[in-house]
Amino acid sequence: MKTIAILSNKGGSSKTTLCINLAIAGTLKGKKTAIIDLDPQASSSDWADNRESESPVVISSHPARLDKVLKAAEDAGADYVFIDSAPHSESSSLAAARIADFIIIPCRPAILDIRAIKNTIDLVVIADKKAAVVLSCVQARGGLADEAEQAIISYDIDLSPVRITQRAAFVHSLTASQGVQEYDPKGKASEEITALFKWLCKQVT
Repeated sequence: MKTIAILSNKGGSSKTTLCINLAIAGTLKGKKTAIIDLDPQASSSDWADNRESESPVVISSHPARLDKVLKAAEDAGADYVFIDSAPHSESSSLAAARIADFIIIPCRPAILDIRAIKNTIDLVVIADKKAAVVLSCVQARGGLADEAEQAIISYDIDLSPVRITQRAAFVHSLTASQGVQEYDPKGKASEEITALFKWLCKQVT
């Protein structure tokens, strides 16, 4: 079983969106996936409550119970577990980082967001885990993402080659309690998630 923590100390970074869509990507590849929702806002759990399909399984948990919940997921035969951590909570993020096989740090291409990921990178260093930044909510046009990449590289952390563009399909799919690959299988948003999941699989093999 591979455990991927999606961490961001800043709200609005698309953390939950990435978590849900990567879990769906794994499910559609025939893998048994689960999401552990550590966020008190329980966005992933609310999404699952309104979903017709029972996959992926979403478990709302306190960080102190993370070990037990992960053991239960492993015993149930999970292939991938995605941890949706709480923003503005270093204790939750550090607990997730310490137990993860790989860490994704979503970041919008804006100066305040880029500065904010420094705190998350510090947690990654403390946990001594592999990690990479994924640019999210990228505008389809303009050079902000290229500028953001240069700034992020200066933090001495890996950067995913796959960018996630700001697309309406992400909003509409979550409203329908789906992933973009279910909502619009042939759309560009689906292509991006497919590429990101493929890249992620290579990082955890």
